[in-house]
Amino acid sequence: MEWSTEQMTTRTLAEIYLQQGHFQEAYDIYKALAERDPSDVEIKKRVEELREKLHPSPPSSLSSSLSREEKIRHLEEWLANIRKRRPH
Repeated sequence: MEWSTEQMTTRTLAEIYLQQGHFQEAYDIYKALAERDPSDVEIKKRVEELREKLHPSPPSSLSSSLSREEKIRHLEEWLANIRKRRPH
């Protein structure tokens, strides 16, 4: 039995990819699911979360109004996202 790409594009498979750290694959599936069902708010939320993981805001976007501690926290989160994307 052959499986079509559409049959393989499921929320379960996306979650498996996500748990394994394969963020691009999970993002691609969630994006396809969002296109299929644009009214699903949960899927849209996942797409946005993964987009941020894959393309985090650069540190230059930090506002000068942020405190030193807030800037450090933001940079540490940004660095953690980069580390998660690196293969082990």
